[in-house]
Amino acid sequence: MTPRPTPRGLRALMRRVRLVVFDFDGVMTDNAVLVFADGTEAVRCWRGDGLGLRALRESGVDAFVLSTEVHPVVQARCRKLGVECAQGCEDKPSALKELVRARGIALEEVAYVGNDVNDLGCLELVGLPIVVQDAHHSVAAAARWRTTLPGGHGAVREVCDAIAEARAAGRPGRKRAS
Repeated sequence: MTPRPTPRGLRALMRRVRLVVFDFDGVMTDNAVLVFADGTEAVRCWRGDGLGLRALRESGVDAFVLSTEVHPVVQARCRKLGVECAQGCEDKPSALKELVRARGIALEEVAYVGNDVNDLGCLELVGLPIVVQDAHHSVAAAARWRTTLPGGHGAVREVCDAIAEARAAGRPGRKRAS
């Protein structure tokens, strides 16, 4: 695997990551919702995210979805991807702190990927705050890295691949990329 270029200084942070927490709407989706005449909803996700999440797991990093939304589509998508999730989180920072405590890791070992104001508290807590390319301007300043791809269009895959590649490049016996 040839490491792709990542923003300067991020490789060391990426190598420390043990858990990546993703928002759902606007990160795993394109932030649009289809509303049908009967009131049911559907969202659009990026199929390639599954391969990225697999590479992330293989690199020794867990993934988790933390969503304010309560909708069956969140659980269904996460189940298909093999990712644990929590829905209906009105206080995302508290939920994140509890998740990290339960897993016995430090907030500095967590990457959080968000896109909007309800993600700001989590972005401010973690060691590697990330926003997707089309994130709301009010949260962009809190990020250490902004993806080149928008939410729901490969941003999750971009994050997973970059972290997996940084961790692979940092293993003993592996030549590090410059």
